[in-house]
Amino acid sequence: MTLIGVAAAGALLWLATAILPRTIADSSAGEYWAAFGFVALGGLAIALSQLLGGWTKWGWPRVSGNVFLLGFLPALIVGGWILAAHEPESYWLGSHVRSWSNDIGVDGFVESMGLMIPAVAFGIGLVFGLTFDTTGPRIARTKPVPAAGAQRPVETNGNGSGEDRRVRLPENEPQSSEPAKN
Repeated sequence: MTLIGVAAAGALLWLATAILPRTIADSSAGEYWAAFGFVALGGLAIALSQLLGGWTKWGWPRVSGNVFLLGFLPALIVGGWILAAHEPESYWLGSHVRSWSNDIGVDGFVESMGLMIPAVAFGIGLVFGLTFDTTGPRIARTKPVPAAGAQRPVETNGNGSGEDRRVRLPENEPQSSEPAKN
């Protein structure tokens, strides 16, 4: 499954390069976001190949809320901020994010991350894919589990009378662990 995920990611990255012109600066806003959307889908393809591969617990995929809130949302905010700041030309979103970056003093960091915008987009897709996990297969329980220290219920033999199969030792006979009394 990993090979399929890598092949899909490679195809999506190739498609992203086919969308962009020679330089990112010459692209339109639509070409920019479409290309980096395909790069992010490449990251998602890698994560999903691991989810659907044989190393999971063969259960149904579910979204991990903690990973979504503590992992994906910060990655989306920071990564999306970096991608928006490097939007070509002076489109509305890019110019506003660059201005806000300057206002809060992170413009140097955002500018230096411009060399890594394909990796940032790929990472956003990868982290989103990592929010999915599988649960083990659901097995229906036929009998309730007794509480700790509880006695087992007496089983009936079908006619309503209880059948106790415990072995009882007479109280006046010595047990094997006790010495015989003379």
